[in-house]
Amino acid sequence: MKVGIMGGTFDPIHFGHLATAESVREIFKLDEILFIPSARPPHKVERQITPELHRLMMTFLATKSNEFFQVSPMEFLRDGLSYTLDTMTELTKKYGAGTELFFIIGADSMADLSKWYKARELLSKAHFIATNRPNVEVNLEALKEFFGASAMKHIHQVSTPGLEISSTDIREKIKSGKSIKYLVPEVVEEYIIKERLYL
Repeated sequence: MKVGIMGGTFDPIHFGHLATAESVREIFKLDEILFIPSARPPHKVERQITPELHRLMMTFLATKSNEFFQVSPMEFLRDGLSYTLDTMTELTKKYGAGTELFFIIGADSMADLSKWYKARELLSKAHFIATNRPNVEVNLEALKEFFGASAMKHIHQVSTPGLEISSTDIREKIKSGKSIKYLVPEVVEEYIIKERLYL
C-alpha cells in the first residue's frame, strides 16, 4: 500500500492544497491521501492559529467529495509540539512496515528539510515529495551532502498545477471584506462565514 501524507495548518484549506494532493496521488499511484491538520507546528509557535476544531472541520468538508482523501486528527491527540517524525512513527505503526509513506511538501519546505527535527531519521521513514513553487529552487546537491546518496532515493520533485493560492492571503481578504470565491471550496467558504472566522 502507498499512502500520501498532506500535512499543514490548513488555516484555511484551499484549492491549491487539494489540486496538489490529487496530482501527486495520480503521479505516484497512491492508494489514498491522508490530510493531517497540524496541531502545534514548531515553526509557527509565534502565530495565532485558528482553533483545532475549525481547521479539522474545514479540512473534512473540503475533502469529503474525493473517495481517495481521508482526514486524521492524530496530531491534535498528542501533547506538545507537532513533530513530523512523531507523526510518521505513529503512521508506520498504524499501517504496518509494508506500507510506503509519501510526505507531500512545497519546494520551499524541502529546501529546509535538513533543519527539521531528527531529519535523517525522518527521511528513513518516508519518501518526501517536493511540489514546485515559483522562484524556489531545491539545492539537491546540498541535500545529498547532508543526507547521503542512498537517502536521496527518498526525495522526489514533481510539477503540480500552479495554483498560487495562499492561506495567509485568504485570511487577509476576509479581514478586508474581499471575496474568496474560487480560492476555497464552496462548503469551506460557507463554514467560514457561518463561524465568522478570520474577521
